[in-house]
Amino acid sequence: MSKELLEKLKGKKEVYRMWKKGLPTWEEYRDVVRECRDATWKAKAHLELNVARDVKDKKNGFFKYISSKRKTRENVGPLLNEVGALAMEDTEKGKLLNAAFASVFTAKVGPQETQTLEVGKKVWRKEDLLLVEEDQVREHLGKLNIHKSMGPDGMHPRVLRELADVIARLLSIIFERSWRAGEVPEDWRKANVTPVFKKVKKEDLGNYRPVSLTSIPGKVMEQLILDVISKDVEEKKVIGSGQHGFTRGKSCLTNLIAFYDGMTSWVDEGRAVDVVYLDFSKAFGTVSHNILTGKLRKCG
Repeated sequence: MSKELLEKLKGKKEVYRMWKKGLPTWEEYRDVVRECRDATWKAKAHLELNVARDVKDKKNGFFKYISSKRKTRENVGPLLNEVGALAMEDTEKGKLLNAAFASVFTAKVGPQETQTLEVGKKVWRKEDLLLVEEDQVREHLGKLNIHKSMGPDGMHPRVLRELADVIARLLSIIFERSWRAGEVPEDWRKANVTPVFKKVKKEDLGNYRPVSLTSIPGKVMEQLILDVISKDVEEKKVIGSGQHGFTRGKSCLTNLIAFYDGMTSWVDEGRAVDVVYLDFSKAFGTVSHNILTGKLRKCG
């Protein structure tokens, strides 16, 4: 923390205080935030470079810095079990959280409502699948966020990004064979699941959500497949205009604008409007693979 950096952080707080009063514009405050963020990243990178450079002469400083980065967050506190008693042991808390998260998933799904979809003119076969090009893999590796956490395989995104030119071809071969065989490497199916507290009481199991850290190479392959499927779905106009989530060019903002426009137009016409808000409890973004692949197959 140099004197210059401390002055920048102090200035950012001052600009934020003034922005709350409406003096500077949001764009001006945003520029100050970006400037402080870039300065902080540069200072951190400079510190790490000096620590690595002086490792031969100052080993204690190097290992002290590494140890400071390995510190874990505070563990999950006591949790209420099914009889209302507090679980204190980590093993018992892990079992309770695992049971709570697993209770959301259903082993059996209802009948697939795919008969209403028209079968596409062309159905993809394995030999028709697009090849995974080395340049595509290199491009995705070059866009990896080095500040993200690594998965259970221990492959850090920074390592993959720095060695993109070396491993792009190897990964493209693995991706290609996995895609054509319809099988995913076992290591890529493993995940480190962490419970994240959301709101209200910390002892209530229902107030925690699972976050899974999976393999970075596995995520890259997912992105490659997603790009191909999304392009095909977009060209065939499978997704309706009312879908805003996970759709390119749309967001919560566009959804709210469309909703607001519809409601106000009805009010202007003198019509009565009732709005019902629904929220799904324990919605972890689960998707039935059978239903999804069935619908995609019907779309060609």
